Amino acid sequence: MAYSNEIYAKAERILEKRRENAETEAELRSESIKAKLPEVKNIQTQLNEIGLEISQLFLYPGDKEAKVAELREKSKALVSKRDTILSSNGYSTDALKPEYTCSACNDKGYINGRRCACHIKILCELMRDEVSRFAPLDECTFDNFSLDYYSQKPDEDGIVPRQRAEKILDASRRFAQNFSKDSKSLMFLGSTGLGKTHLSLAIANVVINRGFSVCYGTSHNICEDLRAEMFGRDDRITYTNSKVINCDLLIIDDLGTEITNQYNIATIYNIINTRILEKKPTIISTN
Repeated sequence: MAYSNEIYAKAERILEKRRENAETEAELRSESIKAKLPEVKNIQTQLNEIGLEISQLFLYPGDKEAKVAELREKSKALVSKRDTILSSNGYSTDALKPEYTCSACNDKGYINGRRCACHIKILCELMRDEVSRFAPLDECTFDNFSLDYYSQKPDEDGIVPRQRAEKILDASRRFAQNFSKDSKSLMFLGSTGLGKTHLSLAIANVVINRGFSVCYGTSHNICEDLRAEMFGRDDRITYTNSKVINCDLLIIDDLGTEITNQYNIATIYNIINTRILEKKPTIISTN
């Protein structure tokens, strides 16, 4: 998925910290156990010597396979003896090993070159945190979108607001559940208070949880940050050209509230046009 370099870097640091903590705690725990149980310490020394001997077998003049089998049997017997000692003293047989947060990848984040589920979960959480800095993401879901605000009386053109809102809600939910990088774009058009932002963020909630990257911002803030980036004042900006162009889903809220000038018009046009050409979905809300 097209996460920013910053999010990827944060995820790597989290994984690295998890590994370091697990291995440090295991080392301290191991030293404590070996101090209390000298026989365990002796067995660990023997196991280390066997490991070293196996690694040096390329110099062995005799039958290497037979020698390896012999050493492995010896190692197996020592491990069994060690486990018995640990168990009889109230310890787990894995007490000397690091207790990684993810046992599938040992907090490395990858399994056979592919991202582990724990790595993907971290990326999703970081993506949620980033969007939540600027929008009430947790408060805007499909489940708490209320249809009670919409009248059941037909308006002048015969349309029943409640029925129309139900259709829009259902379409938005299906869009989020079936979202892919090839999804079409959406525009929410209507006056203030009709739920445009709520539905945009409800979609973002589902899309983020499915492992896609989302960039959410008002047109005003996006234009301001891209202007700052263009002039080199990018030390405190949130939105970069790379982020708004390359994210899996871009949500531009309140289009039309930005200051109308040639730069902003050109900026919004460039963003939308580029994403259309690259077939990247965008959600726009405007009144």
